Amino acid sequence: MTGALHPLTANIQARHGFFTRAGGVSKGPYASLNASLSGGDDPAAVHENRARVARALGATHLVGVTQIHGTGVIDVQSPWPAGAGPRADAMITGVPGLALGVITADCAPVLFHDPHTGLIGAAHAGWRGAAAGILEQVVSAMAAKGADPSRIVAVVGPCIAQASYEVGPDLRDAVLPTLPDAQRFFTPGRPPDRFHFDLAGYCLARLHEAGVVNTHALGLDTLSDEQRFFSHRRRTLGNGGPIGHQISAIVAG
Repeated sequence: MTGALHPLTANIQARHGFFTRAGGVSKGPYASLNASLSGGDDPAAVHENRARVARALGATHLVGVTQIHGTGVIDVQSPWPAGAGPRADAMITGVPGLALGVITADCAPVLFHDPHTGLIGAAHAGWRGAAAGILEQVVSAMAAKGADPSRIVAVVGPCIAQASYEVGPDLRDAVLPTLPDAQRFFTPGRPPDRFHFDLAGYCLARLHEAGVVNTHALGLDTLSDEQRFFSHRRRTLGNGGPIGHQISAIVAG
């Protein structure tokens, strides 16, 4: 999986990429474009992988946050060292050349861009963060700096697909009160108390509720596509072990 990087792109005018696991220097279970510094990989390899992502996007700096499945949004005005990001799950910026990156391995990466102001955003949206309102918080933070939700383009990148995402009643019970029609994001699982959750569709619905009408989901399943993506659920089904994480990033200016 070493060699060229293979970022996936969408209809966003800003430079961006939903990167796969290919094109880096990490070895073993982290092969090869692991972008996470917290998973036990060689830090030197991760720094090189992140540098490759920044170069591929033509970014002056690439920053990320310490993701906690919450709703915190950081307005980034200057870069910090890799691994030293504040505890949050999303960022916005208008600083030219600055890239915002989020790390995922089944959760949904969501990239934002307002072409009029040039503001960008990036969010890590697991089910907890999405249900708590992380995506709406990004839209609000961008709007506070002059973006119009009706102009914002938001794309949900590769994440675990509904067919692969069997969940219990606790998750369903937590999600159902968050939208009037949230039941539509669940289909029955095999046992009567299990369900399949459509994380990408739910994220799109939350974005629409926030006034973002220009939305899209890539529709790629991180669990079933082992060649291109890392997956926490795949690791769990395979009895554990180390795992890498892919990165999705967008550049201002």
